[in-house]
Amino acid sequence: MASLTDAPPTSLPRTVARRLLGAILLFAGVSHLTFAREEFSAQVPDWFPVGDDPVVLVSGIAEISLGAALVAWTRGRIPTGLLAAAFFIAIFPGNIAQYVEGTDAFGLDSDRKRFVRLFFQPLLVVWALWSTAAWRDRPRG
Repeated sequence: MASLTDAPPTSLPRTVARRLLGAILLFAGVSHLTFAREEFSAQVPDWFPVGDDPVVLVSGIAEISLGAALVAWTRGRIPTGLLAAAFFIAIFPGNIAQYVEGTDAFGLDSDRKRFVRLFFQPLLVVWALWSTAAWRDRPRG
């Protein structure tokens, strides 16, 4: 019996996980550009050298692009998985800043909630890599 880590990229568990992650990213990206713009702006660290609004717009477009690629993926799964993982890593400093600066957003209105949230970002990285089998099948060498 094969393990989930050995499952082919098109296996049902990987496909469901990849499409679910894509749908979540699509929703988050659209929310960046519309109804949750202010909440996402609160997560841009004060020290970041670019204004809040451009960061929120660009990250929203990135999420929509990655989400669409994950949902509709027919080719390019390895780069898509690696890019999604890199995106989650790139935005992690914003999550750390939200905790350190004590910024309330998305119901994260206590240090404890903001701290617990930090542990979910690595799970998103693993989710992106596993659901696309990008880490397993990445070029080596």
